[in-house]
Amino acid sequence: MKHTAAGQGALPVLANASIVTATAGSLPDQPHALMRARAFAEPLIASETLDTGENILAHADAVAAILRAIGGSEAMQAATYLVHACAHLNRPQEVIAKAFGANFAALAIETTKLVHVQKQARASDAKAQLTEDTAAQTENVRKMLLAFSRDLRVVMLRLASRLQTLRHFASVRQPAPLAMARESLHVFAPLANRLGIWQIKWEMEDLAFRFLEPDTYKHVARLLDQKRAEREGFMEALRAQLERELNSSGIAALVQGRPKHIYSIVKKMRGKSLDFDQVFDIRALRVIAADVKGCYAALGFVHASFTPVEGEFDDYIAKPKSNGYQSLHTVVRDAQQRAVEIQIRTQAMHDHAEHGVAAHWAYKEAGTKGYSGVSASSEYDAKIAVLRQLLAWERDLSGPASAKAREANQGLFEDRIYVLSPDAAVVELPQGATALDFAYSVHTSLGHRCRGARLDGAMVPLNTPLQNGQTVEIVTTKEGGPSRDWLNPELGFLASHRAKSKVRAWFNAQAMTQTVARGREAVEKLLQREGRTAMKLEDLAAQLGFKSADELFEVVGKDELSLRTIENMLKPPEPAPSQDDYVLAKKARPEKTGDRGSKGGVLVVGIDSLLTQLAKCCKPAPPDVILGFVTKGKGVSIHRSDCSNFRNMASGSPDRVIEVQWSQPKKGGGSVYPVDVAIEAADRQGLLRDISEVFAKEKMNVIGVQTQSVKDNRGGTARMTFTVEVAESGRLNQVLAIVAEVGGVRSARRR
Repeated sequence: MKHTAAGQGALPVLANASIVTATAGSLPDQPHALMRARAFAEPLIASETLDTGENILAHADAVAAILRAIGGSEAMQAATYLVHACAHLNRPQEVIAKAFGANFAALAIETTKLVHVQKQARASDAKAQLTEDTAAQTENVRKMLLAFSRDLRVVMLRLASRLQTLRHFASVRQPAPLAMARESLHVFAPLANRLGIWQIKWEMEDLAFRFLEPDTYKHVARLLDQKRAEREGFMEALRAQLERELNSSGIAALVQGRPKHIYSIVKKMRGKSLDFDQVFDIRALRVIAADVKGCYAALGFVHASFTPVEGEFDDYIAKPKSNGYQSLHTVVRDAQQRAVEIQIRTQAMHDHAEHGVAAHWAYKEAGTKGYSGVSASSEYDAKIAVLRQLLAWERDLSGPASAKAREANQGLFEDRIYVLSPDAAVVELPQGATALDFAYSVHTSLGHRCRGARLDGAMVPLNTPLQNGQTVEIVTTKEGGPSRDWLNPELGFLASHRAKSKVRAWFNAQAMTQTVARGREAVEKLLQREGRTAMKLEDLAAQLGFKSADELFEVVGKDELSLRTIENMLKPPEPAPSQDDYVLAKKARPEKTGDRGSKGGVLVVGIDSLLTQLAKCCKPAPPDVILGFVTKGKGVSIHRSDCSNFRNMASGSPDRVIEVQWSQPKKGGGSVYPVDVAIEAADRQGLLRDISEVFAKEKMNVIGVQTQSVKDNRGGTARMTFTVEVAESGRLNQVLAIVAEVGGVRSARRR
């Protein structure tokens, strides 16, 4: 006896079918199609079983019955038998097309293919997944189902088949596979709800939950059984009373009891942290009114006869749910304060709530009834109504669509494809993606080492576009990197932005490695020249404000930090001149006016020339106002007029003060003066580097740096002293204004 794949695969859909064509492809009416299809398939499947152990013919009979119960046409029921016959025919498409037509054949063939794909995807649930995010993987499965097809007939066949499979496991008292139960609860039931087929949704949720959490299911079932007779007696009396009083008040209505759905009760208990007795679903009635006016009249009567529970009223008639569901929901309490949930709707609303899309399945069947509450005056309008509903369904799963796409009636999944890993995990990729895109979506390392690919077991070039449902296997090397050809758009190796960015990052990293190596070599040579080879490179980087030595090497390798800055930092500071070193200046040799050879372009007023030096305490530079002070053995020390050291020395020996002035610069310039700059900023990583870059860009040479970090109530303050060479102080003020704009800098001034 041959075992074949069960019809319980998650809902498959026709590959590469446009949304309008696929949706419009309703099955043609054929005389006795159901009887003919069953007779055609029976010899092929009567003695065969599915891998669930269920007889295939019995399964097909049960699926047809489910479709019939929710309003599916005979043609839909007939397709059920043809789907299972495919696996037992040599040329199924040709044979079925000849006997029943191309439309039946296409539906049967594509459904059979996708049952296999979904079986693979479900099997991956028991294996190591590509993603640790279960919710994301479930969402990918849902999207893949829609991307494979826009044909709602396939959705219906798969929903009915899955429900029957769950019923089979329940009837033989065997646990369903956990992967199948999870898929039923998280993929199938939500899609049934989206189509408004609550009859399938509730039963599928309860059956799946029964297999996933048997202990919880049995516990709630036992709670429902307790006092069942008392509760049902109360509810029957309340039902009869409400129906009698409504009709006697002139409101034509039928009042029914509502079934108790265990999964719904558990969700409410968990979601609202309620005890079992606090869940309103335990006691529930449904009122079927003659029309919408009668619904609101019944609501008014119920609220007048009982006490409404605040916050438990919803009007889905005025504002239907996205799947077309319409009803009034309210919760009231009787005289004994027992809560009862009451739903009020018309018969048409009830039919749609139970059967959803199946109530108006094919366009010819929809006719002027329309779809999802949309009236249709012609067959064309009915088609448009169905198309709008399908597009709304897609938007729910894929996010908002552009107005342009909606106007063009284009499916929202046409820019995405869904393929399988060797472990059958679903991977979402952009349309036109290749095996390389797949490899990078799995792991960056896999993409870098990718050298070949197999699609469904066959070797293909790396730039071969992938198709929905293909299984992709990557061939790799142990080591290696990407090729620059992969970034050539004309060669078509990559379609996804993520993969392209990963390849670019790899090449950027290679270039950075070379830059760091160049910077390391330059720094190490400098340390050798300065005799500081024992100094740790990490300590050097920290002193310069870098997080790591590699960051220092990077800026040096890019010529963004001068080696002279590092060299000056390594030299110990010179001792400040003593204020007690006073002596008459020795007369120097006559020198040409403006000659900087001795003293930086300073002239002593009234004297041909004296030995002069710029004071290190205030570091004057043109056009600062300057004064001279005669020192011991070092000639005249030149200070800024506002220098505090100068004021102290002048107050003690005013006779040592002489007038000086800047000499006229030589043609072509060339004279530079060291100046100290004090900067205070919020301490952060890379601050020294950013400030150094400003001086470098402004072509102002930094010859010394001192830094100090202080913890304070502002999180930390960095105080820095830069010694820079300037031709005149006016230019320095311009550069300091730029420094002040660096992130975190609070002040930048000359010392």
